[in-house]
Amino acid sequence: MDLLQGLKKGNKRAAAKLITMIENRTEGYQDVLKEIHKSSGKAYVIGITGPPGAGKSTLTDKLVKEIRKQDKKVAIIAIDPTSPFSGGSILGDRIRMNDLSLDPGVFIRSMGTRGHLGGLSVATKSAIKILDVYGAEYIFVETVGVGQSEIEIVKSADTTVMVMVPGLGDDIQAIKAGIMEIGDVFVINKADRDGANRTRAEIEMMLDFSNSEFKPAVKMAVAVDGKGINDIIDEIERHKEYLIKTDKYHHNRVTSAREEIVEIIKENITDKIFNDHLISSQLAELTQKVVKREIDPYTAGFNILKSIKL
Repeated sequence: MDLLQGLKKGNKRAAAKLITMIENRTEGYQDVLKEIHKSSGKAYVIGITGPPGAGKSTLTDKLVKEIRKQDKKVAIIAIDPTSPFSGGSILGDRIRMNDLSLDPGVFIRSMGTRGHLGGLSVATKSAIKILDVYGAEYIFVETVGVGQSEIEIVKSADTTVMVMVPGLGDDIQAIKAGIMEIGDVFVINKADRDGANRTRAEIEMMLDFSNSEFKPAVKMAVAVDGKGINDIIDEIERHKEYLIKTDKYHHNRVTSAREEIVEIIKENITDKIFNDHLISSQLAELTQKVVKREIDPYTAGFNILKSIKL
């Protein structure tokens, strides 16, 4: 419990060790999560998402530096598609956020998706709770930019910032059915490039068809030069005020909690299937029967569920 005491006192090393414990599912990790849950729920979570090459890391870096001027404690979770054991994710994000890593008021953590298709590591929600208890007032979650599966970010973030760049053309049409709908703030980064105004007009046109009560703003930015950063922060705050005023803030937290419970159920059932020798054997046997058309997949699935003793 020494790590928990350190976490509550704002110790960075304790926070880092606990996140590693969660990622590796070290024995006792569930007890840690049970213990910290009651103290979490205070931090405001901001998702940063968008296609690869949009400049998400640079934008996150500038947003955090601006928020730090208000003396707010900030944490960043950078989700990377590679394994954290390779060191690649940590190296890449630390290079882009080199100044921030030296700031005592900023905690940066790179996390690998470990094959999880949603763009978020399965341990992300747990890491958010740890950093919440650590004392972070704002937690940024920057995703890998893998496409429509980025929609999972909305389950963890209070406000989602969608970062786009000029010249996407047909790509905007291709992705609008999925990730375009989850943005609460839209940013055209690298707005000094040709086609920025056209991209903005296309996104605004799509947003006009939305039935949402809250209409997201589309802001222009050149993150590398720090241009447009304050406008984006103002829009994040505008969305936060809207959530609180309409009680959607609480509603979204309820939805997120439900999703988390369901995810835990799924995870434990899946673990039981693959780690229980008898059930694994039963699965192999039923699979052969399904292939031979002796039984159907639904009957096989229900037979497996009957065998699971939780």
